Amino acid sequence: MLEIIGLQGLTRELSLYLENQVRVGLFGSGVGLSLVLGFGAAYACYYLSVIAKKPQLVTGGEALCSFLKQYCPAVTETYYPTLWCWEGRTQTLLRPFITVKPQVHYNNELIKTADGGQISLDWFSNDDNTLYPDASTRPTILLLPGLTGTSRESYILHMIKHSEELGYRCVVFNNRGVSGEDLLTPRTYCAANTEDLETVIYHVHTMYPDAPLMAAGVSMGGMLLLNYLGKAGRQTPLQGAAVFSAGWEVFESAIILEKTINWILFNYYLTTCLQASIMRHRHVLEKQFDIDHIMKAKSIREFDTRFTSVMFGYPTNDHYYKDASPCHRVKSIEIPVLCLNAVDDVFSPGHAIPVESAKQNPNVALVLTAYGGHIGFLEGIWPRQQTYMDRIFKQFVQAIFEHGHEISSM
Repeated sequence: MLEIIGLQGLTRELSLYLENQVRVGLFGSGVGLSLVLGFGAAYACYYLSVIAKKPQLVTGGEALCSFLKQYCPAVTETYYPTLWCWEGRTQTLLRPFITVKPQVHYNNELIKTADGGQISLDWFSNDDNTLYPDASTRPTILLLPGLTGTSRESYILHMIKHSEELGYRCVVFNNRGVSGEDLLTPRTYCAANTEDLETVIYHVHTMYPDAPLMAAGVSMGGMLLLNYLGKAGRQTPLQGAAVFSAGWEVFESAIILEKTINWILFNYYLTTCLQASIMRHRHVLEKQFDIDHIMKAKSIREFDTRFTSVMFGYPTNDHYYKDASPCHRVKSIEIPVLCLNAVDDVFSPGHAIPVESAKQNPNVALVLTAYGGHIGFLEGIWPRQQTYMDRIFKQFVQAIFEHGHEISSM
């Protein structure tokens, strides 16, 4: 029924658009109108037969599969990418400009680390909600942004707004040195080292020990979260986790990002963002690193070779990339985790997604869409308010907080 409604809606919108163009005189002759109608019909057929598809749901547990189908129905519904913007790179590039940035007011907290550094946390307390008026038991979601992201990213703001509607509290874990705070020690962050994340989870859980706790990570934040879960097993206060557009195999991500068009569109820009962060903290980092050498890097791989892998003591960058790849830790995850990826994500190629490993773990569910790009998942004619990723997030966190205890009985 949902598919029929979706097809009818798309056909109706296309027909109304064409009729409007006729009224305003866009087509000067019957031949022109016939050509456009023919093209429109052909495109609609192509879109509905090739582009709009149900996601692939992969999990090693029948219980988790049944749970998701019942409480997170978006994982079984056809995903209709935006008609004029469905290709992966286009979705990736346009999402930050198309989607609105909701207003969110944070309370900032700086916490100390064992090595003398500090971590910036941005809290959205949601104290005005009536669903969970007792702050001590209010469900809490820890959010982890991407490689150079902060609490001001549009995808983080959308997650917070959806959480606000459900009555939940959110706290954003900003990696060291990225959100305006001073870097107190010559150390930043990487996808493999989970010490800072462990510190944050312990801190949040200690503050609200009676509050249910989940986490959601995006891109590199998702990689970090997966690596933490693989190490922690059951020794975590998290009840569940959601991961979006994670890079599963870092070597494969590096290879595809170094292809010419992807290097121009994404790789070089992200490298310069990483280098800009280094320059902001040069006075602290230059005591241990050759900053001028780091600033000559032309790709993320070169940056990691000259800086990240050195900082965290890896013999080579290959050793770091292997340790940072969460595909190796899927089998060790022991809490419910939903992972959304688009197969056309240039940051995480479809062939590197650990489908077989997920089939062997009853706690892990992969939701794989044919299109959607990297943190894209735009849907609808003008997708400003909500994406498919937002719907998955909202349904899944609500399902875990309110019905998670049912998984074991399914």
